[in-house]
Amino acid sequence: MSVPVRYAPVPVDSSLITNVEFWRRPLADRMRVFADWRKASAFVHGHEEEAIFGQTLDFYGAIRHAEVLEISRRPVEFCSGRGSTAIIDLPVDALEYFSSIIVMDDPRHARQRGIVSRKFTPRHLQGLLASVERVCTEVLDGISERGEADFVSAVSEPFPLLVICDMLGIPRSEFSTVLRCTNVILGAGDAEALGGRDDVFAAIIEAGVELTGLLTELVEDRREHPRDDLTTALVHTDVGEDWLRPEELAPFFVLLTTAGNDTTRNAISHGVHLLAQFPDQKDAWRNDLDSMTSTAVEEILRMASPVTYMRRTATRDVVLAGHEFSEGDKLVLFYGAANRDPRVFADPERLDLRRQPNPHVAFGGPGPHFCLGAHLARREMAVLFRQLLTRLPDLEPSAEPELLQSRAIPLVGGIKRLPVRFTPAPRIAVAG
Repeated sequence: MSVPVRYAPVPVDSSLITNVEFWRRPLADRMRVFADWRKASAFVHGHEEEAIFGQTLDFYGAIRHAEVLEISRRPVEFCSGRGSTAIIDLPVDALEYFSSIIVMDDPRHARQRGIVSRKFTPRHLQGLLASVERVCTEVLDGISERGEADFVSAVSEPFPLLVICDMLGIPRSEFSTVLRCTNVILGAGDAEALGGRDDVFAAIIEAGVELTGLLTELVEDRREHPRDDLTTALVHTDVGEDWLRPEELAPFFVLLTTAGNDTTRNAISHGVHLLAQFPDQKDAWRNDLDSMTSTAVEEILRMASPVTYMRRTATRDVVLAGHEFSEGDKLVLFYGAANRDPRVFADPERLDLRRQPNPHVAFGGPGPHFCLGAHLARREMAVLFRQLLTRLPDLEPSAEPELLQSRAIPLVGGIKRLPVRFTPAPRIAVAG
């Protein structure tokens, strides 16, 4: 019988886990380091002073698939509502804007998720899901005749955000405001995203205030002037239905406009880069769109794992995978590392667009916090790549991606720019 250990050191430099320069490395380079850590231990220890909020980071990173699943399945022992799902504890003055369902435990979480889930089903979103095709065509029309572009700013950035804005009923005139604010909130201190600001925390709070103000005005308008959008559906409920209170609506909308677009943006950007690295897989997909699109999307999600991590907090002393954890210990679920665990995925560093089964955790592990928008994200990716492979089949990167220059471990692994080239193609007329 093995004796539980408080922490088993690994034979590589585990201090890299909190090193800013490590998180600015290309994805494949980071995954090679995670592979070394994963061979030695189920967890890697991180301890360092954090620059943005001035807190001490002290956490245990779960880097194997089994432990990420186990922690996700046990929300009573590994909770989301003590401080934050970020590694840092969310400051009190940020809770007004960022205290959404991802930082809640039951019964509050179950209540709010239940309300939103009733309006966020494929049936309720059918009109939106149909419009994804139209928005994608509109975005690709913007570059199709040019022959070259920055794929991020021209395609993967506007596409999912336009879908989210249309879903909520946010007018197109506010697109640039939402984009700027969400880039600040999820930019992990990237200087370009901050627009020259030095105080990262103040910039994040200001972005949260601005987004909240915009969305509060939208809610007030929809109370008086209902329309066919998700905002209307959430503020006008059937008799006897529970509803989100005003103070609960804004954090949910901030979550939706940030995580709901940034994660898909980066999955798409990484996907284009991955297809260039595995041209045989791209050719196979292009020649068999109907049967491969579903599995191809799942494989891109596995390899890209745009959500870097979520944090849980131990609510009692507990032993997991032979390691002893104390109440209050922070456990950080590194989804990208889990998604390349060779115990689960054969040849995990290879993009295999026909991979089945593919039990990746790109949308989180099983349990109450599995991503509410998974269905929409899959739909967006399927539509985008089908159109790309059909309309611009030879599109490929013309330079290496420019990565987010974070000042901390980024919640979402970002690609800022990805220059691409392709044979120009005609625009497609889009019905109004």
